[in-house]
Amino acid sequence: MSNLFKTSTTPLLIAGPCSIESPEMLRQVALALASMKVDWIRGGVWKPRTRPGGFEGHGEEALRWIRDLKKEMPQLRFCCEVARPEHVELCLRYGVDALWLGSRTVGNPFSVGELCASLQGTHIPVLVKNPMTPDVALWQGAIERIERSGIESIAAIHRGFSMFNNLGYRNHPLWEIPMELRRRMPDLPLLCDPSHIGGKDNLVGELMQTALDLHFDGLMVEVHPSPSCALTDSAQQITPELFLTLVANLKVHQDNNPSELQLLRQQIDSIDSQLLDLLANRLKVSRTIAEVKAENNMAVYQPKRWTEVLQRKLRQAEEMGLDPDFVKELYERIHTESVKVQLQK
Repeated sequence: MSNLFKTSTTPLLIAGPCSIESPEMLRQVALALASMKVDWIRGGVWKPRTRPGGFEGHGEEALRWIRDLKKEMPQLRFCCEVARPEHVELCLRYGVDALWLGSRTVGNPFSVGELCASLQGTHIPVLVKNPMTPDVALWQGAIERIERSGIESIAAIHRGFSMFNNLGYRNHPLWEIPMELRRRMPDLPLLCDPSHIGGKDNLVGELMQTALDLHFDGLMVEVHPSPSCALTDSAQQITPELFLTLVANLKVHQDNNPSELQLLRQQIDSIDSQLLDLLANRLKVSRTIAEVKAENNMAVYQPKRWTEVLQRKLRQAEEMGLDPDFVKELYERIHTESVKVQLQK
């Protein structure tokens, strides 16, 4: 049996609502996606919420809606998230075509082990999202456990990582992590979930293209007929019409475009964002310093202190293999801005 997530279609497309809210909504989005020849339709049945009180899905009732729609449109293939062995049993009972393990579940080897026991002998395709933490070994381990349960059709889904500073994303992409997984498991299909990385609908298209630039094999995108009314993750879902436009505008590069170059550029972009964040924090501290100096009747410009700082940084630059002239020019510009900020106080 071949891996069902490997296809001649580039890229493989999985799309659908964050959560299945009603049979009418499911039918509406399924009809739209079927006309776009989407490979799989995703839909949350059980929704793990960070805090209590939110919509947690319709459970088995939503599975009935999937079953009824499949009778009407047998060409459709559906995939749902599972977190417990009973979820697997119910999805199999109602004819769900594929399953995925969510980020929280993948981060717990005990939970993965329990699900693998329920998957034994089923041969149902399984997708594995990355754990919430950037731990490629943990991600790889979950995939290997599923392989050992006898599942042949497996794919990994990159949905970003929960970090202290996500640089404007919902989940930091850290593209080097899925690239390392690909290096370790080169035959494994690798998909990207731009919806959960971005967290905002206006970031989805850019992230879709970035994934293809890095030679991902497919995309899993959250699509809702009316995103502003969605019961879960409304900010990151897009309409079927926008999804169609974004897919049509994707540029699929040839294999001679090295993914290493795109990865390095993403790393540069990430580092640049961190530099700007650090500069903003430095100037914030400078404003506080100005207040302390004013309270103590001190001059803004302290020549002795500045000379000591600059000499120390130049020595560090030499130790790190940096051009001292470049570092001197950089720090003089930073110091000038710091003095200007303090004089504004």
